[in-house]
Amino acid sequence: MARDFYDVLGVDRGASADDIQRAFRRLARQYHPDVNKDPGAEDRFKEINEAYHVLSDPGTRSRYDRFGPDFRQIPEDFAGATAGGPRPQRGAGAGRATGGSRRAYTGGGINIDDLLSGLGGAGFDSIFDSFATDGSMAGADQEAELELSVEEAYSGGTRHVVLRTGEGERSYDVEIPPGVRDGQRIRLAGQGGQGSTRGDLYLVVRIRPHPRFRLDGRDVHVDLPLAPWEAALGTTVTLAGPGGELKVTVPAGTSSGRRLRLAGEGMPNPRGEPGHLYAVVQIMVPRHLERRERELFEELASVSRFDPRSEQR
Repeated sequence: MARDFYDVLGVDRGASADDIQRAFRRLARQYHPDVNKDPGAEDRFKEINEAYHVLSDPGTRSRYDRFGPDFRQIPEDFAGATAGGPRPQRGAGAGRATGGSRRAYTGGGINIDDLLSGLGGAGFDSIFDSFATDGSMAGADQEAELELSVEEAYSGGTRHVVLRTGEGERSYDVEIPPGVRDGQRIRLAGQGGQGSTRGDLYLVVRIRPHPRFRLDGRDVHVDLPLAPWEAALGTTVTLAGPGGELKVTVPAGTSSGRRLRLAGEGMPNPRGEPGHLYAVVQIMVPRHLERRERELFEELASVSRFDPRSEQR
């Protein structure tokens, strides 16, 4: 007797769509044959795929909840009429594993293999191809990850994408909106699983960690190194932001840790106000002093009454 699909994914019967998706992604990473060579891993992966395919579609899940293992024998029209609700819609399905990975390459600096969630280099079709259908069920929507740098997310733009799949080579242009956020989904209509109609492909944006920029929503934080005299006397310096160079005015008497806000210079927002850029001051001192520099610092130390420790009290 087939296992209960909820048990297969390790979720309870009241699990949300997000809970089901998270469970599938976790188990897919664990049991995908490209990364798990244990005997039985492939069968387990197929079982996980089947459970997700059923439970991720609201209409199919409703039939499964009502009729159990016999749900496939119940016509959709009958199930919908009995429930008194609308006919099931296409859900966010995922496909079964196929016999071997197939690679997908792109132009414009994006590799579709990178869209997958780190599944050991598994190809696009090996995870997200739709289940075979008899033509009566709409193709499942599919989801994959699109990794971008902070700069790419800031500027947006069009990327030409080419996929090599079991059906041959498919190509299309992906429009990335300026200021796209981590977790945002980009819909490619009709590029998902096959069925009586083709599902959609959703690219989930993942923004890579950056060595300089730190994102907080649409706000961008970046360190601003200053020499002691620049911080003490005030200055205007050039700072590289995700969209290009910016001028930052540093007030006299600025200490390390102070945040200087550049309004509207954070991540763009096509539907509202952009974020801000915060330059976080870091005062730097020379590692090695020339003789004259040392003399000037010693002179400053002898005449200054400034005590930074007393400022903290």
